Amino acid sequence: MDQYSPATFAAGIAGNVFAFVLFVSPVPTFGRIVRNRSTQEFSGSPYVYSLMNCLICMWYGMPWVAGVVLVATVNSAGAAFQMAYVALFLFYADRTRKIRIAVMLIAVLCAFAAIVYLSLEFLDKPAWKALVGYLSVASLISMFASPLFIMNLVIRTRSVEFMPFYLSLATFLMSLSFFAYGGLLHDYFIYIPNGIGTLLGAVQLLVYGYYSRKTEEESTLPLLP
Repeated sequence: MDQYSPATFAAGIAGNVFAFVLFVSPVPTFGRIVRNRSTQEFSGSPYVYSLMNCLICMWYGMPWVAGVVLVATVNSAGAAFQMAYVALFLFYADRTRKIRIAVMLIAVLCAFAAIVYLSLEFLDKPAWKALVGYLSVASLISMFASPLFIMNLVIRTRSVEFMPFYLSLATFLMSLSFFAYGGLLHDYFIYIPNGIGTLLGAVQLLVYGYYSRKTEEESTLPLLP
């Protein structure tokens, strides 16, 4: 199906909107970092990993690779956001964290440059698309799997304190939108990882619903004398 057909375009635009919600979600965290002029106990690693994911997916969506415009646009914006977050983290981090994150950032940029070079210089068109496509699938699946650690924490602590509902919902809706978008385009490099992301997002919401209800029930129990 043409990516500019109404249904396909609507699914892609919805995915872009929900992805934008995810991209701006760290703004309060970095507002706190700027106010305190310190990264405190926050980690910069997730933003470096997200930058790598956005760069690979952006490259896959480019006209000279797969030519999926709405994948390229959303991940270009995502890469800009993650780069800004990493730059702020580097500015306010202590020396040890600054060095560690700088090394990670250089490694990510070198890896991305190598992907671009190899795909342009040594691969014909089908292999070129497949290489970047498989890398984007691996990157997306690892990103969608990262909330499993949060779910494990929720189950262990029986508290949803560390699982923001609206962030989980936005992740689920973004995955669902791009799952539909990839399905309509018959592009399995898009719909397979986002299908997995949709399932994991649904599980995350179910876990949230179950443990938030448990928390409410426990808070209404009468106190023992």
